[in-house]
Amino acid sequence: MADETPTPDPEREEPTPAQQEEAAEAAAASEIGVGDDDVAEAEGDAPAVGAQRAEDEPAESVEAAPAATADESLEAAPAEDEPAPAATADEAEPVETEAVDVLDDEEDAAPRVKPAIPGMDLDVDIVEEGADPLAEREAEEAAAAAAEDAADDQPIAAVTIDLGAEARYRATGKRKTAVARVTLRPGTGDYTINGRPLDAFFPRSTLQRTIRQPLETVGYADRMDVVARMHGGGVSSQAGALRHGISRALLEAEPNLRGELKRRGFLTRDARAKERKKAGLKKARKRPQFSKR
Repeated sequence: MADETPTPDPEREEPTPAQQEEAAEAAAASEIGVGDDDVAEAEGDAPAVGAQRAEDEPAESVEAAPAATADESLEAAPAEDEPAPAATADEAEPVETEAVDVLDDEEDAAPRVKPAIPGMDLDVDIVEEGADPLAEREAEEAAAAAAEDAADDQPIAAVTIDLGAEARYRATGKRKTAVARVTLRPGTGDYTINGRPLDAFFPRSTLQRTIRQPLETVGYADRMDVVARMHGGGVSSQAGALRHGISRALLEAEPNLRGELKRRGFLTRDARAKERKKAGLKKARKRPQFSKR
């Protein structure tokens, strides 16, 4: 293969010695970090390369100035996500004072120290020897109960019952298994139960007081007689049945007494009764003990 020798281009002009010296100086300046403008200013005879290009190119093709660095851009333009500017000094002062107060309180508050003996930090409630700490409460409850009983014992005002010579008011009272058929008539306050006086039929004073309650409440204890026929139940049950019958008879005489008598419990039917024994059981519900063998 024959050696190919480059043929010289007649159109290409070779640089003159002056141009070669300029190119060498520009290369040396670029190596040591000196710009074209500095070289131009130092020489004073050749314009800067950047300025020459700006003059040769049109205004539209001129490139924009280099962007600023990240730190300069952050300082120049405020961020969109930044909060609104802080309030004035007058508005910020209360917040600072509150924060200072909170810090002072936290510093002043001493941590709670757990006592070595549980309950040692509690106040001691000393009760004198022989004194009853619950006596005062019991006395108050007793006084309230006495006041309520006194209010119940007072006769009902504005009670008007027709007490004609032939007036008879009949009713039936019950409690558990006792039944009392009662008749109220004008009289002097005598009680006749199965042909016997009240003291003979009910010797206990508590039962006598229970029976007299309805007539004493309406204020006719000495103006009406009570005649009753009774059967069933025991002594206490018969006394409750008689009071129930007298209260119902008073309703026959004056229906407006219902509210007061019911509030005192005179119209309540006590239906409690002993439950009958069932076949196969020892009592009403008691079962015999199961034995596997």
